[in-house]
Amino acid sequence: MATAIFAGGCFWCMVKPFDSLPGIQKVVAGYTGGTVPNPTYEQVVSHTTGHTEAVEITYDPEVMSYADLVEIYWRQTDPTDAMGQFQDRGDSYRPVIFVNSPDQRRIATASRQALIDSGKFDKPIVTQIETAKPFYPAEAEHQDFYRQNPFRYQIEEMGGRTAFIQQHWHD
Repeated sequence: MATAIFAGGCFWCMVKPFDSLPGIQKVVAGYTGGTVPNPTYEQVVSHTTGHTEAVEITYDPEVMSYADLVEIYWRQTDPTDAMGQFQDRGDSYRPVIFVNSPDQRRIATASRQALIDSGKFDKPIVTQIETAKPFYPAEAEHQDFYRQNPFRYQIEEMGGRTAFIQQHWHD
């Protein structure tokens, strides 16, 4: 098994797109990239810890490649918005691909360049590629949120994400 870590706004909305794909063992909502060990949700949303809401995906690379995961990631985010995603604003919601190996960095960098070269977006691609830091699972109430709280999840999803995805990734 291997792991991939992606940040693309609210982690509630980043679990479902990966959760049921072939080769995915688990998707955990959590925090990474900051300076405080084992931060709480309240600390992270206060924008004082440097953490970003993210998902850690454990997957079988024989079934699902990292390159495929990166392509799925792009289709969940607005790669032109460095200050958050959709209705979620601030650095804890910024789009980041956290890489844990030179191979992941090479794949993510090439994929980002291909997206830039595609001309799909009118604004610059600002999603960062950063070295993975410790990942801290979020509290239990944030795990599998779309299953546990379908109505609230639907409201969160309707905050612009679904419309953006439909507009930019309709192919």
